[in-house]
Amino acid sequence: MPIVNWVAEVLGWLMNGIYSIGVHNLGLCIIIFTLIIYAFMTPLQIRQQKFAKMNAVMSPELQKIQKKYRGKKDQASQMKMQEETMAIYEKYGVSPTGSCLQMLIQMPIFFALYQVIIKIPGYISGIRGVFDSAVAHITDVKGYSQIILNFVQQHKITNAYLPTEGTLTDNQVVDFLYALSPSQWDQLADVNKFQGFADVLNQAADTLHPMQNFLGLNIADNPWALIQSGWSSHSYLLIIAAILIPVLAWATQVLNMKLIQTESNPANNGNGGSSTMEATMKSMNMIMPLFTAFICFTFPVGIGIYWIIGAVIRSVQQLIINRRLNNMDMDEFIRKNKEKMDKKRAKRGVTTQNISQQAKMSVRNIEEPKRKTIAEKSNSVKNTSGYSTAVPKTKPGSLASKANMVARFDEEHKGKKK
Repeated sequence: MPIVNWVAEVLGWLMNGIYSIGVHNLGLCIIIFTLIIYAFMTPLQIRQQKFAKMNAVMSPELQKIQKKYRGKKDQASQMKMQEETMAIYEKYGVSPTGSCLQMLIQMPIFFALYQVIIKIPGYISGIRGVFDSAVAHITDVKGYSQIILNFVQQHKITNAYLPTEGTLTDNQVVDFLYALSPSQWDQLADVNKFQGFADVLNQAADTLHPMQNFLGLNIADNPWALIQSGWSSHSYLLIIAAILIPVLAWATQVLNMKLIQTESNPANNGNGGSSTMEATMKSMNMIMPLFTAFICFTFPVGIGIYWIIGAVIRSVQQLIINRRLNNMDMDEFIRKNKEKMDKKRAKRGVTTQNISQQAKMSVRNIEEPKRKTIAEKSNSVKNTSGYSTAVPKTKPGSLASKANMVARFDEEHKGKKK
């Protein structure tokens, strides 16, 4: 995904810059990184919530139109429904595509964020340098790739993201080392072919451990592995801390979604009914936080920290946005919104009449193939039933041509016979 990689490069520079100014704890790096990213994305969130607010105001009118033409599939009804729907959007100065542009901008950013947090050594040169000596010694060992892959399989390391076969590159060895827990570093140094440079491995582990440690958790490890480690070592505080990551990820997302729903739920506008879309959104608001908590058990702790901090930031932003939107004069907002939309359309040479014609054409384009299909079937029936009036070509002067002339004469004058 080239776009995601380009965005990840930019975000990687930001993460590297945070580390370079002296924030060497990667947990704090992720928190500051998340704060900055969401600060830059605040205008997009405001626009998205304004559209949600407007959609909540428009929703009763749109539902009335849908109810009015429910079950009517004829061309005239479809055209009229399309025109009335476009008139509502025109009335409020809103594009039917709504917040799609904001979503398209945010998606590659979110994907890139995960890539940067999971592959931190690939973006922070200071972290990458910790592994240089260890990587050089490991790759000098004959068959090092198979030794590492066997180690990964034996210790069930799921967050190294390595291929299952082939020769590992230097970067892949770095990813493997970054994913190790403190106890796994000790076990790696005990591997027969790696014992000759155990001191190099121990030095890299000692340098890396305080960088990865955040409130007693290794951010490169996943909560499930930490729970297993805590259980075997009878470290119950570690188990509690590991469980808190997915629990907090679930709780903060539930809070964030409730704040969003308060502002965007059409039922809050006196409509009294609940549409299918509304019911679907309620289900999604319940399922998504649970799904986040579930997968958080197998994702690195760093991703969990990002989810928690991101949801907290969005909740604070949402509280501020809700307060601002609740105090907003909707009539004035609609007027300004319509003026902006009219200016944009004027630059493109689009008018209200153009939009209405486009709505009619879109329905005609849907209905036209149906009419053609019916006509084709009708012609097919005529041809196969022998009712076609087409006269076959014959040789001039032949008996067949004379018979055809008589047949045409009778056909033309049969209506005149009494």
